[in-house]
Amino acid sequence: MERDTGQTTENAMVDLQTENSPAPDNFLQKQVERTPEGHFVKGQSGNPAGRAVGCRNKATRIAEALLDGDVEALTKKAVSLALDGDPSAMRLCFDRIIAPRRARPVQLDLPPITEAADIARAMAAITAAVAEGAITPAEGAEVGMVVETYLRALEASDFDRRLKALEAAHAAVS
Repeated sequence: MERDTGQTTENAMVDLQTENSPAPDNFLQKQVERTPEGHFVKGQSGNPAGRAVGCRNKATRIAEALLDGDVEALTKKAVSLALDGDPSAMRLCFDRIIAPRRARPVQLDLPPITEAADIARAMAAITAAVAEGAITPAEGAEVGMVVETYLRALEASDFDRRLKALEAAHAAVS
Protein backbone atom coordinates (compact mmCIF):
# COMPACT_ATOMS: atom_id res chain seq x y z
CA MET A 1 0.00 0.00 0.00
CA GLU A 2 1.40 3.36 -0.96
CA ARG A 3 0.97 6.55 1.02
CA ASP A 4 -1.87 8.78 -0.06
CA THR A 5 -0.34 11.74 -1.85
CA GLY A 6 -3.58 13.14 -3.14
CA GLN A 7 -3.43 11.07 -6.33
CA THR A 8 -5.26 7.77 -6.75
CA THR A 9 -3.05 4.79 -7.48
CA GLU A 10 -3.81 1.16 -8.23
CA ASN A 11 -2.40 0.00 -4.88
CA ALA A 12 -4.57 2.35 -2.81
CA MET A 13 -7.36 -0.24 -2.37
CA VAL A 14 -7.69 -1.69 1.12
CA ASP A 15 -8.01 -5.45 1.48
CA LEU A 16 -9.31 -6.23 4.96
CA GLN A 17 -8.91 -9.98 4.46
CA THR A 18 -5.12 -9.75 4.08
CA GLU A 19 -4.85 -7.19 6.87
CA ASN A 20 -3.77 -4.49 4.46
CA SER A 21 -5.85 -1.92 6.33
CA PRO A 22 -5.11 1.68 7.24
CA ALA A 23 -4.13 1.09 10.87
CA PRO A 24 -3.43 4.09 13.07
CA ASP A 25 0.14 5.33 13.07
CA ASN A 26 0.09 5.42 16.86
CA PHE A 27 0.30 1.79 17.95
CA LEU A 28 0.54 2.87 21.60
CA GLN A 29 -3.21 3.46 21.53
CA LYS A 30 -4.89 0.27 22.68
CA GLN A 31 -7.19 -1.21 20.04
CA VAL A 32 -10.36 -2.80 21.38
CA GLU A 33 -12.04 -5.94 20.18
CA ARG A 34 -15.17 -5.79 18.07
CA THR A 35 -17.83 -8.32 17.17
CA PRO A 36 -17.97 -9.68 13.59
CA GLU A 37 -20.66 -7.05 12.92
CA GLY A 38 -18.22 -4.32 13.92
CA HIS A 39 -19.81 -3.46 17.27
CA PHE A 40 -17.85 -3.07 20.46
CA VAL A 41 -17.70 -6.12 22.69
CA LYS A 42 -20.18 -5.81 25.57
CA GLY A 43 -18.52 -4.59 28.75
CA GLN A 44 -15.50 -3.02 27.04
CA SER A 45 -14.93 0.67 26.53
CA GLY A 46 -14.38 2.00 23.04
CA ASN A 47 -11.66 4.20 24.51
CA PRO A 48 -9.98 2.20 27.29
CA ALA A 49 -7.14 4.67 27.68
CA GLY A 50 -9.58 7.53 28.33
CA ARG A 51 -8.89 11.18 27.73
CA ALA A 52 -5.22 12.09 27.67
CA VAL A 53 -3.82 13.58 30.88
CA GLY A 54 -3.89 17.36 30.80
CA CYS A 55 -6.31 17.49 27.86
CA ARG A 56 -8.97 20.11 28.53
CA ASN A 57 -12.38 20.81 27.10
CA LYS A 58 -12.46 23.05 24.02
CA ALA A 59 -14.88 25.50 25.69
CA THR A 60 -12.53 25.82 28.68
CA ARG A 61 -9.57 26.58 26.41
CA ILE A 62 -11.58 29.23 24.53
CA ALA A 63 -12.78 30.87 27.78
CA GLU A 64 -9.22 30.97 29.12
CA ALA A 65 -7.97 32.54 25.89
CA LEU A 66 -10.67 35.22 26.05
CA LEU A 67 -9.95 36.08 29.69
CA ASP A 68 -6.19 35.70 29.48
CA GLY A 69 -5.25 39.37 29.65
CA ASP A 70 -8.26 40.62 31.60
CA VAL A 71 -8.20 38.47 34.74
CA GLU A 72 -6.62 41.14 36.92
CA ALA A 73 -9.01 43.85 35.73
CA LEU A 74 -12.05 41.58 36.24
CA THR A 75 -10.89 40.68 39.74
CA LYS A 76 -10.45 44.34 40.68
CA LYS A 77 -13.91 45.15 39.28
CA ALA A 78 -15.56 42.31 41.25
CA VAL A 79 -13.88 43.47 44.47
CA SER A 80 -14.87 47.08 43.76
CA LEU A 81 -18.52 46.09 43.19
CA ALA A 82 -18.47 43.98 46.36
CA LEU A 83 -17.11 46.90 48.38
CA ASP A 84 -19.89 49.09 46.93
CA GLY A 85 -22.44 46.61 48.32
CA ASP A 86 -23.40 44.54 45.26
CA PRO A 87 -24.73 41.27 46.78
CA SER A 88 -23.79 39.11 43.77
CA ALA A 89 -20.25 40.43 43.72
CA MET A 90 -20.00 39.95 47.50
CA ARG A 91 -21.15 36.33 47.19
CA LEU A 92 -18.64 35.74 44.37
CA CYS A 93 -15.79 37.18 46.43
CA PHE A 94 -16.71 35.30 49.60
CA ASP A 95 -17.12 32.02 47.70
CA ARG A 96 -13.56 32.41 46.46
CA ILE A 97 -12.00 33.71 49.68
CA ILE A 98 -13.64 31.57 52.36
CA ALA A 99 -13.54 27.80 52.04
CA PRO A 100 -16.83 25.93 52.32
CA ARG A 101 -17.70 25.11 55.92
CA ARG A 102 -16.69 21.63 56.94
CA ALA A 103 -18.27 19.64 59.74
CA ARG A 104 -17.01 20.73 63.12
CA PRO A 105 -16.11 18.33 65.92
CA VAL A 106 -19.03 17.79 68.27
CA GLN A 107 -18.32 17.82 72.01
CA LEU A 108 -21.03 15.77 73.67
CA ASP A 109 -21.02 13.81 76.91
CA LEU A 110 -22.73 10.50 76.19
CA PRO A 111 -23.27 7.81 78.82
CA PRO A 112 -21.15 4.68 78.31
CA ILE A 113 -22.73 2.16 75.95
CA THR A 114 -21.92 -1.44 76.83
CA GLU A 115 -25.18 -3.13 75.88
CA ALA A 116 -28.26 -2.45 73.77
CA ALA A 117 -30.23 -1.15 76.77
CA ASP A 118 -27.77 1.77 77.12
CA ILE A 119 -28.74 3.15 73.69
CA ALA A 120 -31.90 4.80 75.03
CA ARG A 121 -29.89 6.94 77.49
CA ALA A 122 -27.44 7.91 74.74
CA MET A 123 -30.24 8.94 72.39
CA ALA A 124 -31.85 10.93 75.22
CA ALA A 125 -28.57 12.80 75.74
CA ILE A 126 -28.34 13.59 72.02
CA THR A 127 -31.96 14.82 71.96
CA ALA A 128 -31.34 17.01 75.01
CA ALA A 129 -28.22 18.53 73.40
CA VAL A 130 -30.21 19.41 70.27
CA ALA A 131 -33.03 20.88 72.37
CA GLU A 132 -30.55 23.03 74.36
CA GLY A 133 -28.90 24.26 71.16
CA ALA A 134 -25.51 22.75 72.06
CA ILE A 135 -25.49 20.96 68.70
CA THR A 136 -27.51 21.46 65.52
CA PRO A 137 -30.24 19.02 64.52
CA ALA A 138 -28.07 17.82 61.62
CA GLU A 139 -25.19 17.16 64.01
CA GLY A 140 -27.58 15.36 66.36
CA ALA A 141 -28.76 13.16 63.48
CA GLU A 142 -25.16 12.32 62.56
CA VAL A 143 -24.25 11.42 66.16
CA GLY A 144 -27.44 9.35 66.31
CA MET A 145 -26.31 7.42 63.23
CA VAL A 146 -22.97 6.72 64.91
CA VAL A 147 -24.77 5.40 67.98
CA GLU A 148 -27.03 3.27 65.77
CA THR A 149 -24.00 1.81 63.98
CA TYR A 150 -22.44 1.02 67.35
CA LEU A 151 -25.69 -0.71 68.37
CA ARG A 152 -25.55 -2.91 65.27
CA ALA A 153 -21.96 -3.82 66.09
CA LEU A 154 -22.99 -4.72 69.66
CA GLU A 155 -25.85 -6.85 68.38
CA ALA A 156 -23.61 -8.65 65.89
CA SER A 157 -21.04 -9.31 68.62
CA ASP A 158 -23.74 -10.59 70.99
CA PHE A 159 -25.18 -12.83 68.26
CA ASP A 160 -21.73 -14.26 67.53
CA ARG A 161 -21.13 -14.94 71.23
CA ARG A 162 -24.49 -16.72 71.64
CA LEU A 163 -23.98 -18.75 68.43
CA LYS A 164 -20.57 -19.96 69.62
CA ALA A 165 -22.08 -20.94 72.98
CA LEU A 166 -24.82 -22.93 71.23
CA GLU A 167 -22.32 -24.63 68.94
CA ALA A 168 -20.11 -25.52 71.91
CA ALA A 169 -23.13 -26.92 73.81
CA HIS A 170 -24.20 -28.92 70.73
CA ALA A 171 -20.67 -30.27 70.26
CA ALA A 172 -20.53 -31.34 73.95
CA VAL A 173 -23.82 -33.23 73.60
CA SER A 174 -22.78 -35.01 70.40
